[in-house]
Amino acid sequence: MGYHTDMKIEQKSKVARQLKIIEGQIRGLQKMVAEDQYCIDVITQASAIRHSLSSVEGKVLESHLHSCVVKQMHGTDKNKAINEILSVYKLAKKSK
Repeated sequence: MGYHTDMKIEQKSKVARQLKIIEGQIRGLQKMVAEDQYCIDVITQASAIRHSLSSVEGKVLESHLHSCVVKQMHGTDKNKAINEILSVYKLAKKSK
């Protein structure tokens, strides 16, 4: 059975808007590097981008837990839900 995002329209709009902002931040970061900007400024901008991406991940994960995981746990896909959450958890642990 294929799944897709069941993100509410308002939440999806916020995530899309945030991704556009991140896109602009990355273009700015590329420009900073091309213009040999001060290293600490580049690092600060990269950190801000990482924080923004983390926020997007959190919003998408929250939506996934409220929709897809609930459906999987009430259906026959309990193991799939558990494995997906464990995979996300392991990815998060690696990035720290």
